[in-house]
Amino acid sequence: MTSFTPDFRHLIRLSDDTGLFEHARHAVARRQHGYCTDDVARGLVVVSREPTPSPRLIRLSECYLTFLTHAQDRYGAFHNRLGFDRRWRDPPGLGDWWGRAMWGLGTAAARHASPWIREEALAAFVAGAGQRSSHPRAMAFAGLGAAEVLRAAPDSAVAAALLTHAADSVGPSAEDPFWPWPEPSLTYANAALAEVLVAAGELSGDRPLLDRGIRLLTWLCDVQTRLDRFSVVATAGWRRDEPRDRYDQQPIEVAALTDACATAALATGDPAWLDEVRRAADWFQGANDASAPMWDPATGGGYDGLTEHGPNLNQGAESTLALISTMQHARALP
Repeated sequence: MTSFTPDFRHLIRLSDDTGLFEHARHAVARRQHGYCTDDVARGLVVVSREPTPSPRLIRLSECYLTFLTHAQDRYGAFHNRLGFDRRWRDPPGLGDWWGRAMWGLGTAAARHASPWIREEALAAFVAGAGQRSSHPRAMAFAGLGAAEVLRAAPDSAVAAALLTHAADSVGPSAEDPFWPWPEPSLTYANAALAEVLVAAGELSGDRPLLDRGIRLLTWLCDVQTRLDRFSVVATAGWRRDEPRDRYDQQPIEVAALTDACATAALATGDPAWLDEVRRAADWFQGANDASAPMWDPATGGGYDGLTEHGPNLNQGAESTLALISTMQHARALP
């Protein structure tokens, strides 16, 4: 990786003709753990963002899109876990994986370089857009897919309805200025909740909603900054008025912040948000609590977590996709 150039080598290594392997031992895919819709959907997001994808990346797009349409049932819900034997391990549902599948499909429908992939992805998106999840993060992820569709097709009523419901599912902000977050704790993919408010406010012309999303994202960036570096909430989470663990930090949290800050920059035109995108990219390059690079130059893979002893050297799909996603945003920095 030169500067902030996305590196797809390890994503290709983790993919076969079925999908994207979830886990790896160092850089070697662990086939016994199979595939999951969560990661395949994230994979479709990043390959769809490439303006001039190589033939190999287009092939990945086809594979990931086929996986998602195979995972989707006739009601629009999705299976999540597929074994290496190509048998589903769970019934279709509306958990986070449904939201991420909708995000991937919406991004492909709006951005992919191949017209036929855009068309097929939109059909699958519409098939799932009538569903609603009881989980706020699942709704936020789906809302981000709806926002992608709306930017490409502003008259899409089904996408507009889904985005509105996604923003509503975030819930009201807390009244405490020291903890305005709508939940009593920070858990995972927190920035997606702020991002969907920003996107919904921008695309609907609802300035108070946009401002609310910006306030939450500003607070989230502030509480996850230490010595001018991102220090994201660890896997244990952080509950209001309780001590906060410093480790184990996950790359997906940095990627979620990057996505949200890039959306804020687009919605507001404020270049200060691009500084946050740069800080997120720097986290992967070593500007973190362990002063350690969070990717392997030999493989292009992203490390699975930041511990007090340095990186977890396993290079699974989630962390590698977080690396690629962040570098895609950073690539456009002035």
